[in-house]
Amino acid sequence: MEHTNKRNSFSSSLGFILAAAGSAVGLGNIWRFPYLAAKDGGGVFLVIYIGLALTFGFTLIITEVAIGRKTRQSSLTAYGRLNKKFSWIGGFSALVPFLVLPYYAVIGGWVTKYMAAYLVPVTNVTPADKGYFDSFITSYAQPLIFTAIFLLFTAFVIYKGVNSGIEKISKVLMPALIVAVIGIAIFSVTIKGNDGRTGLDGLKAFVIPDFSGMTFKDIFMVVIDAMGQLFYSISVAMGIMVTYGSYYKDDSNLIRSVNSIEIFDTVVAILAGVMIIPPVVAFMGVDTMKNTAGPSLMFVNLPIVFEQMGTIGKIVGALFFVMVFFAALTSCISIMEAVVSGLIDKFGWSRKKAVIIETLVAMGLAVLVCLGYNALFFKTRLPNTSADGSAQLLDIFDYVSNNILMPVVAIGTCILIGWVAKPKTVIDEATKNGEKFGRKTLYVVMIKYIAPVLLFVLLLGSFGLFN
Repeated sequence: MEHTNKRNSFSSSLGFILAAAGSAVGLGNIWRFPYLAAKDGGGVFLVIYIGLALTFGFTLIITEVAIGRKTRQSSLTAYGRLNKKFSWIGGFSALVPFLVLPYYAVIGGWVTKYMAAYLVPVTNVTPADKGYFDSFITSYAQPLIFTAIFLLFTAFVIYKGVNSGIEKISKVLMPALIVAVIGIAIFSVTIKGNDGRTGLDGLKAFVIPDFSGMTFKDIFMVVIDAMGQLFYSISVAMGIMVTYGSYYKDDSNLIRSVNSIEIFDTVVAILAGVMIIPPVVAFMGVDTMKNTAGPSLMFVNLPIVFEQMGTIGKIVGALFFVMVFFAALTSCISIMEAVVSGLIDKFGWSRKKAVIIETLVAMGLAVLVCLGYNALFFKTRLPNTSADGSAQLLDIFDYVSNNILMPVVAIGTCILIGWVAKPKTVIDEATKNGEKFGRKTLYVVMIKYIAPVLLFVLLLGSFGLFN
């Protein structure tokens, strides 16, 4: 049975934009975007990514925010309000943040550990030392302690609520994050590395399109990479934008806010590339950047780069991991809120009860993820993600949520809005205060035809069908 509670709202459009942008600006922008850009021809990837952000990304974000504001429900119950036959989308979309939260908290714990190591070095062992990362994640106590710290910090913000928690911290962390990213990006371009390479060489590798040797299939794979990165980056299909949309005031300009989120996320993703690619290229070469993504980029290679910078590298390293901590925290807050809001809407629980229960469950699952690197260690192969058979428990959580459930939720949303409830449902919600929907025709074509096809291709790619 669904319950109706008095619903909180963001106090301003700025509060909503910063909270939603905080959700979108996460670890994916920092450790996946630069790697894909380096691997996929620099400017070639950038141009395709920006084009998809203005079309595909806009369509998915505005759809979910409009669904949330129209129904005043989190994703678990919102889809059923539009059409009872599509309630299953709500269940799937609520399952995504439930699965993501435990392993995201574990990675947040890793970030917290590294931030502490740079801010308060207590031993002569540094993150740049060989085997530092592996010895940390395979230990028993430390990963659990730092995961618990990060998760409790997240839970405290959610417990404080929409205005006093999510909105208030987003208004502090997001501007601080932007300043830090811009500062590091400017510094990265100006550094001098090894063998005569400079940060400027890395910037050129990032922004100048490199079509050399690229076939039609190669360009197709760049499109798949860019679409996958954008899809995961903008926090759609995991209940977050629907939930945040449900807290968005009726008299606020929805289209302008969505445009701002779009710009925020894209600019930070590009700045992340400017921040990371130049120093890695300057000190380790283009090939290293092209072949390194995920944890090894952030927790292994970048600390080595910071170490090679000398004294200034320690300061840059500290600033970098503080910035990453902010990005991870704002994203984790939105993930937990999507789960907690669903529990409140579906079962009528108090926020306190929902936060306590979800925190305990998430921590229990996070313990299993941490143990996946020692007591529960095993290796398996996942389609399109681990050709070397190196996938572990964290990778399985990530694969099921990101590569299967999220595309299915997004395809279901396109079918619901494009063909059942009709695009007019979203368009009317977005323009009910007299706003001009500048991309209306594009939106209709995208939601009915192009987006579901692209998402289906993305789903097929998740099963390794294009390898």
